[in-house]
Amino acid sequence: MANEMEKPKTMGWKELYLKEDWWAIYLGIGIVLISLIAFLNGSTIVKSLTINPGGLKWSSIDQLLDHFGKNIGSYVLQLLSWLVIFGVSTRIMGIKTSEFIPSFIILYVLSIIMFAIGGWVDAAKYNLEPPLVALIIGLIIANVVPLPKWMDSGFRVEYYIKTGIVLLGATFPIALIASAGPVALLQATVISLTTCLTIYFVATKIFGLDRRLASVIGVGGAVCGVSASMAIASSVKAKKEHLYTSVTLVVAWALVMIFFIPFASKLLNLNPGVAGAWVGTSEFADAAGFAAATAYGKMAGNENAAIQGFTLMKVIGRDMWIGIWSFIFAMISCLKWEKEECGVKPSAMEIWWRFPKFVIGFFVASLLMTSITAGYSTADFGKIVKPGLLLPIVSLRSWAFIFCFLSIGLTTRFKELKAAGWKPFGAFTIGVLINVALGFLLSDFVFGNYWMNLGK
Repeated sequence: MANEMEKPKTMGWKELYLKEDWWAIYLGIGIVLISLIAFLNGSTIVKSLTINPGGLKWSSIDQLLDHFGKNIGSYVLQLLSWLVIFGVSTRIMGIKTSEFIPSFIILYVLSIIMFAIGGWVDAAKYNLEPPLVALIIGLIIANVVPLPKWMDSGFRVEYYIKTGIVLLGATFPIALIASAGPVALLQATVISLTTCLTIYFVATKIFGLDRRLASVIGVGGAVCGVSASMAIASSVKAKKEHLYTSVTLVVAWALVMIFFIPFASKLLNLNPGVAGAWVGTSEFADAAGFAAATAYGKMAGNENAAIQGFTLMKVIGRDMWIGIWSFIFAMISCLKWEKEECGVKPSAMEIWWRFPKFVIGFFVASLLMTSITAGYSTADFGKIVKPGLLLPIVSLRSWAFIFCFLSIGLTTRFKELKAAGWKPFGAFTIGVLINVALGFLLSDFVFGNYWMNLGK
């Protein structure tokens, strides 16, 4: 039927070169390996490609212009590098190069402006953090200027955030994952089950919505918004409008939570690790969550703890449930909802096909970097490893995240958010309220001792 998703199917092993998850791994691990080789050989080539005006601390436009005048060659080389890396991979994935290149160039120029705003000497006073500024400016542009549809080719939200998360793994000690990971998985399990079942029950029993729509928005609110919605929609043969409704609700509430959770955390004077875990528990998108965690971490004076708490809860904890929910709902759909139509039971491989592969890249990057740097003393790590190896990777990660935040804003139209309807909105909102309240209780009271020790 024209208004339904196609029968659930996978790409098989073609996804190794057709899906963003795998390309995010290739790109992220590739950057880590090149950085390691350059570091071990004393080369500064990677460091030269990480330039941005964010650390300039300029107080006049003349200072800013002088910086760009002296470093124009580095910026051109950096742009060409990003164009080659993202351009080739997106072309293989089926994106038109003729559309991607001009769109990405505009994205790159806007990203420089975001970093420049963050580099203003008084930026911290007005909380002008590049991620939040990028999101707000992107939203303003998208809703004031009628951008042509082809420009979305360069606004690859999922690709940029997944690449950034793989790079995040390179700065994430594997020992931390081993110690706090079980807590994150337990908390994520409680949240995922509670939120999904609440939304599904309210949607079907109270508002009388289609069970396929209920399953898509239920998992969209319980796990990782857009990715989860797409996976479940495919698993249960949901209508296209069901998927669109879920994505719309996810984006709308993700934007709200970017501002609400840091604001509430500041009022409650929460520990950065606790706030980061709360963000990871109650945000609906990786990019939005990272922005919220970063913002509060800087306000609270421990950005690292907030980011670690968010990453453990969202990337390692909740995102794992994409594959699990996809398999469960695929079985329910085939065995109960459409037994006559399906005829084939879903295989255990469904979990693998739906599993967020970029998480593998996160772990590989963490293991690789941990094993290489384990032989350095604490003093040498701070004097040699951090400035020569980790900070360049952190800078490249920041570029990937800024690309993502801008892309979210540039692809979000407020007039389209009205199309979701009040019943799906009501069901999703009830799930949000329970999620946020339960997430706070778990992060601050039940597992607070674990999250408070992050970043020390």
